Amino acid sequence: MIDYLIPFLVQWAVIAVSLWVASHIFRGLKFENTSSLIVSALLLGFANAIVKPVLIVLTLPLTLLTFGLFLLVINALMILLVAALVKGFRVSGFWTALFASVFISLLSVVIGTLVGGSDPATTIQMPSSGTWL
Repeated sequence: MIDYLIPFLVQWAVIAVSLWVASHIFRGLKFENTSSLIVSALLLGFANAIVKPVLIVLTLPLTLLTFGLFLLVINALMILLVAALVKGFRVSGFWTALFASVFISLLSVVIGTLVGGSDPATTIQMPSSGTWL
């Protein structure tokens, strides 16, 4: 159980820090207090894990037609969904959500690589001998 809890908490903290930094960069992204930031980070993680894959499957033809650029719209919709559900989290509009989602995604990747947190068992190892096809 603890093996799954630590990566979850690390990812939650990474999303929270990314949201906090984004709220200082984008004027249209505001948190009333720290608790709304923490709840928003938790809810955004759940929305990205549960709702986002369903939306990706439902909009697959549109995503293929736009060469994957529609995924940016789905990311913005996730932020707008969280803002609609959390009382102290406000997003001024779609374009703010779109640019903030790109920023949050990139910053989360950077912070995630700095923190590490990757499990050696889940990484793909190159074989030391044998033939690759």
